Order: sequence, then structure tokens, then C-alpha cells
Amino acid sequence: MPQPPRFYLTVFLPVIASRILMDTISYEQFAALDIRMGTITAVEVVPEADKLLKLTVDIGEVAPRQIISGIRTFFNDPQELVGKQCPFLANLAPRMIKGLESQGMILAIGDDTQFALLHPAVPVVAGSKVR
Repeated sequence: MPQPPRFYLTVFLPVIASRILMDTISYEQFAALDIRMGTITAVEVVPEADKLLKLTVDIGEVAPRQIISGIRTFFNDPQELVGKQCPFLANLAPRMIKGLESQGMILAIGDDTQFALLHPAVPVVAGSKVR
């Protein structure tokens, strides 16, 4: 059987693979996700970590959340994130990353070649539920 041309393997195959959908989930599984709009109030570079940022996020609770995220390489100045509103997965179990507790996950679009944060079209109240 002839092999596909190298160009096809290096250009088209990764594009095709990135568009393969994951397994279907039930509505109940989707409804179990608590996705809330949060406002990033502070950003710090995580020492000795090339990709990590420590985000302080207001998601409408009494105390802000600490989110550790591997998005550092996509920003020349991480401080540009302060004041941005983005969706966060609020009911993800806490996880230790580089000795810091991450209390959720920022939702974004991308892979190794492209990256974009999601933002509301108009400002919303921190903690607003994404439906």
C-alpha cells in the first residue's frame, strides 16, 4: 500500500486529528459542570515554572480563588490579564501544582499553535453561571 505524501502527514493529519470529537456525554454529565464567569484580579509568575501563572480570580464567592494555569507562554506581559473576565470550571477538585493549590480551571481555546481566551461580549457579574 502506498504511503501518503510527507506533506499530508505533517500538515493535514494534525489538523484532522484536532477536529475529531471526543466521546458523547449525557446532559446530566454536562449539567454537573459548574462553569462560572470570573474576573482575574491578580497574576503572578510561578517561580521555577516556565508555563505557569498563578491567577487570583473573583468568581462571586466570599474569598477569591487561586487558579494555577499553564498559559504563561501566550502572554508577553501576564499583567494584561488583570481585569479580564473568563469562564472558569469552579467545581473541579483542587489539585496541587508546583506546591500551590489550584482551585479550578480557566477555559480557553487552543493547542500548541494557537491560543485564545474566551470573554463575554459585555461585562457580567463575577460568578455568573455559564449555561
